[in-house]
Amino acid sequence: MSSTDSDPADADPAGTVLDIYQHHVAAFVTLRSTALFERPWLDALLAAMPPGGREVLDIGCGTGAPMAAYLIAKGCHVTGIDGAPAMIERARASFPGHVWISADMRDLPELGAFHAVVAWHSFFHLTPEDQRPMFARFGRHCLPGGVLIFTSGTAYGEAIGSFEGRPLYHGSLDSAEYHDLLRANGFDVIRHVETDPECGGATVWLARKSGGQGD
Repeated sequence: MSSTDSDPADADPAGTVLDIYQHHVAAFVTLRSTALFERPWLDALLAAMPPGGREVLDIGCGTGAPMAAYLIAKGCHVTGIDGAPAMIERARASFPGHVWISADMRDLPELGAFHAVVAWHSFFHLTPEDQRPMFARFGRHCLPGGVLIFTSGTAYGEAIGSFEGRPLYHGSLDSAEYHDLLRANGFDVIRHVETDPECGGATVWLARKSGGQGD
């Protein structure tokens, strides 16, 4: 589909995110930076993981590059989830020794629990209403003592960007509600930086699952 084609579904940008990534995976690969400016946060995630922990759940993994690739190079075993099958096909071809599953993050299959859960530049494509129940899923899939890292907006609301000529949805809760949801689902915030200038302006949360607490 060209950027000039009319797509009635685009009248609901929140409902077309996965379709956009499915149909424009080649453009995503071309445009996605591989400079790995996220490295300091990934190193912080690795340092915070339980000793000997190597099982990572990457929710919204895309093609697996560059972030999952970095974790794999550091000895992690990655289970990647993405709602765009075209992304998963590329990840599976590039990293065949790992697990890649096509699924909507709002309806995750039974996966067990992991030493780390990653939702980087993916979770924020959900509406505020859909983001709230994700914290119970994060808690369910994170082992006690495990860590969660995700990116968000800085205030409650919605923003519409553009990708390949189509409206690309982003949603956010406010920081106080994220703190409350993390606490309610057994997470303690380790570090939170808004619009981190060292990480492309990303707003990043790193939290640890309390021992013995669930969602």
